[in-house]
Amino acid sequence: MPSVSLNGDSFKKRQQEEAVESRQFLTFLVGAESFAMPIGSIREIIEFGGLTEVPLMPSFLRGVINLRGAVVPVIDLAVRFGRAPTVVAKRTCVIILELLQDEQQLLLGVMVDAVSAVLSVEAGSIEPRPSFGAGIRADFIEGMININGRFVVVLDVPRALSVDELASLLGMSSDGVLGGDERAGAEERMLRAHAEGREE
Repeated sequence: MPSVSLNGDSFKKRQQEEAVESRQFLTFLVGAESFAMPIGSIREIIEFGGLTEVPLMPSFLRGVINLRGAVVPVIDLAVRFGRAPTVVAKRTCVIILELLQDEQQLLLGVMVDAVSAVLSVEAGSIEPRPSFGAGIRADFIEGMININGRFVVVLDVPRALSVDELASLLGMSSDGVLGGDERAGAEERMLRAHAEGREE
């Protein structure tokens, strides 16, 4: 007769299988609409406390923030979706993401109207993306989650926040966009070395 041990290997294996079969998402608001993104690339969420605007940048790049000494560009997700800029309000916040670009971890902030909750969803229950009617580019969508009869759009983060695409829109290299702190530091070191009459 088959049996299930609650303390042995069978129980641990079952826990591992359940962990693999479910995924966690952060849900948030852009305007009045709910979206979700996998929590795997999210480093932290910070309250919007202002930012430094960067002249001559596209409107989706709202500016940069100083995150414990690191210069982090902040993308307005509403503008990225082709909508009006986010109006800063009491619940406006910035989701800090760690993205992988050429085997290098890069930080990117995403400005949203509010964060809602963390959901654990069975992987098989994620619906395929619609071909139209979602209000944003189809390739930005990984799928849809049905929450109490309402669908929440799951973002395809690597595509919606493609470092290469954002860099091309800015007319800069990806190193120049998201490696700004390192680049600025390198330029500062070169200028200082030049002023001191030595090679860097």
